[in-house]
Amino acid sequence: MKKIHIIGAGLAGCEAAWQIAKRGHPVTLFEMRPEVKTEVHESGNFAELVCSNSFRSSKVENAVGLIKREMEIMDSLIIQCAKATAVPAGNSLSVNRAEFGKLVTEKIEETANITVVRKKVEELDPEALNIIATGPVTEEGFAQKILSLIGENSLYFYDAIAPILDADSIDYDIAFWADRYQEEDSEEVGDYLNIPFDRETYEAFVESLINAEKIPTKDFEKEKFFEACLPIEVVASRGIKTLAFGILKPIGLHDKDGNKFHAVMQLRKENKEGTALNMVGCQTRMKYGEQKRVFSMIPALRNAEFFRYGSMHRNTFLNAPQVLKSDFSLKKELLEEPSEMFGGKTASEKLYFAGQITGVEGYIESAASGLLVGLNVVNLLEDKEPVSFPRITALGALNSHIGSELKRYQPSNVNYSMVEPLEKRIRNKQEKQKALSDRSLAWFAENTPNQ
Repeated sequence: MKKIHIIGAGLAGCEAAWQIAKRGHPVTLFEMRPEVKTEVHESGNFAELVCSNSFRSSKVENAVGLIKREMEIMDSLIIQCAKATAVPAGNSLSVNRAEFGKLVTEKIEETANITVVRKKVEELDPEALNIIATGPVTEEGFAQKILSLIGENSLYFYDAIAPILDADSIDYDIAFWADRYQEEDSEEVGDYLNIPFDRETYEAFVESLINAEKIPTKDFEKEKFFEACLPIEVVASRGIKTLAFGILKPIGLHDKDGNKFHAVMQLRKENKEGTALNMVGCQTRMKYGEQKRVFSMIPALRNAEFFRYGSMHRNTFLNAPQVLKSDFSLKKELLEEPSEMFGGKTASEKLYFAGQITGVEGYIESAASGLLVGLNVVNLLEDKEPVSFPRITALGALNSHIGSELKRYQPSNVNYSMVEPLEKRIRNKQEKQKALSDRSLAWFAENTPNQ
């Protein structure tokens, strides 16, 4: 029986292992934590997340909501565990991070056909079918071996995470719970804690963000941020009004007298109890002391206590269109010579990549790529053609990103620009998105690929 090795027990690695094992094929899953720690992980649990709202919108009309529904149809482990550990977050799927990681770990360790090995992998077994799912913070030595295998086709960008605050340390005489556009007579408390700014406070806050001391990048590295996850100070540097029209927009919120605010920062629950709050959109690369100083300028956060400061880290990803096939396997010509990655030998089997290292951005997208790779491996083992979701589905659209012909390949979340356009043009955005999601789900109702 062919050996299947998966390197990395993040969302992609766990999802791939789950999809392969539940179809009757043994797999060995390697994870270096907790023996070897990373700059962003805190525990030894599998599929560890760095923020609670990792899975974003639950609305099926939204592209990310649609891909979650498609993954649920395909019996995704990650979606199962996310729903089981969900916390209130309006129309978003947020989870208790600790409980989520614990549940994924338990399910993987209890699943027949999965053997877990806790050790750092230095090189790959050339006789095994390998899946590299080491994530965006791939250990430096291993990353260098990947680079030596594929040549100068590895790129990088910087990603940042937001601070988490102690809910009891916030001034609730100023802050208030509400969702945007909430009905006046609604009895719902709202899922977001809102921190209002007047003009003077806002402008002083922006100036301090811009001038705060930042964590420096390494001398040999060039800053390259993912546009959808910019540090708040980078956004602030683009103009005094940028934050007020972006992540701090006051739209849909007002005080008890109906007066609008100049700007509003929103916090969401990090756990079901609401004792920890995530500062929405406030990912940062400010030094810890500067984070305390700058965020404490906000009146409602004057005495705020930080459970976790924001931080930044380097994300490594491949130039997928150049080096990967549509089934996420490395192009054959890159495996034809002896390689340091395989201990100086030539690989006899295919090598797959899964997760954010392939250039999909976001936790859901990472898990989705693991699902796709898992299905492709099963099809290979069973002498079937690679799995093919049409581009009218969100899974198919995400898959198409890997084989895109973009001149400048960059990480991307799943979105409707990737999906095959409707035959009939619909101008209304909501109607168009509903038509796109209905079309995809109709396809799934008639097709059950590799079930």
